[in-house]
Amino acid sequence: MNKIFLDAREMEHPEPLQISLSYLRSMSTQEYLYMINIRKPIPLLEIAKERGFVCFTHQDSSEIWHILISKNSDIVLEELLDV
Repeated sequence: MNKIFLDAREMEHPEPLQISLSYLRSMSTQEYLYMINIRKPIPLLEIAKERGFVCFTHQDSSEIWHILISKNSDIVLEELLDV
């Protein structure tokens, strides 16, 4: 699996959503988006799920959100978590 990494911690709204949706449009089943952010991107997660993507979120001890999204429902996103 190829990771598409996006550090959105210092981006202003709506830039993380726009960039993420662009990645999702072109993503293959052998890729996944790994975003880190200071807040949980609920609109992105809702859109991704509506479009058939699988999603996993985790808030670490530093209160940073790790968001993993993939088209491939056969992978276990939790196993790709870098915390």
